[in-house]
Amino acid sequence: MRIDRVTEAAQVHRAADLFDRPPRSAATAVFLAAPGHHLLVAYDDHDDPVGMVTGVELTHPDKGTEMFVYELGVAPSARRRGVATALLHALGALARSRGCYGMWVAVDTDNDAALATYARAGARDEGDCTVRGWTWNPDDRVPSAPA
Repeated sequence: MRIDRVTEAAQVHRAADLFDRPPRSAATAVFLAAPGHHLLVAYDDHDDPVGMVTGVELTHPDKGTEMFVYELGVAPSARRRGVATALLHALGALARSRGCYGMWVAVDTDNDAALATYARAGARDEGDCTVRGWTWNPDDRVPSAPA
């Protein structure tokens, strides 16, 4: 298995089956161009994409920079073979090389497979929390924030 940092849209689209939905061209371009956004793809011995992880560096004035594990995906045929753990270790190494003080992920408490994967990769339970979110239609226009 080989893990590469993806920097070109064609590489993202080649690994499209690993994402929840097909990658959108405009969003892919924004993600790849943004400093602190990272996409790693694992390839099998036949050079086929079998896993991916995205990470985003988040910086806060009183904490410094940490890596948020945005999404992790492994092809069904490659699951339970260490692909996810290897991707998380690679993202962690990248985070450390970029000066991040830690890495974190939000995961549903009933997602036993994900919880086991993160534990195998060295993540520890930091206690109960809840996630709240807002969802807007991507076609809605948002006015500019005041200056």
